[in-house]
Amino acid sequence: MVYPGSFKKLIEVLCRFPGVGPKTAQRLAFYLLGLAREDVVAIARAMVEAKDKLGYCAVCGSLAEMESCSYCSDPGRDQATLCIVQEARDVLVLERTGQYRGLYHVLHGALSPLDGIGPEELKLDRLEKRIAEKVISEVIIATNPNVEGDATAGYLARLLKPHSVRVTRIAFGLPVGGDIEYADDLTLSRALDGRREM
Repeated sequence: MVYPGSFKKLIEVLCRFPGVGPKTAQRLAFYLLGLAREDVVAIARAMVEAKDKLGYCAVCGSLAEMESCSYCSDPGRDQATLCIVQEARDVLVLERTGQYRGLYHVLHGALSPLDGIGPEELKLDRLEKRIAEKVISEVIIATNPNVEGDATAGYLARLLKPHSVRVTRIAFGLPVGGDIEYADDLTLSRALDGRREM
């Protein structure tokens, strides 16, 4: 199918978004064309404003509009607990639960020698300095339950051992409402390992 040049360019740009293929990009392009011009301009402005104003917190690496994010600058948060996550979006997921009220440290990745990502790329020296400067009693490692996340968690546990902090890892297992018969072996094994007393 031959599209007008500007429509084809719009599809190509939309295809750059993660998880958006040509068909989804085409649907989004038609959707945008169906909006009022003011709505399209508002979407474009919001994207440019986010790009201009948002950055990463100089302390923890989470999303921030200023040098320090709202989590690091909140004196009401538990200053003795630090949760390490892989990406800034993981902070938002944990915050949504309402269960965690400590501080965060975002790695912006996971160890992956095949991709050339080592400890230097994750700026782990910054993490060690932060733990040495603050009175941290527990570090919770909340990396993804995959090969890279597990390798990163193991490396972090060894790295933090000399700092005399309690190092824990979030539990993984069966989702709420799931059936045991449909769980894969690894998920079931982790559910058994992460069991707790009732």
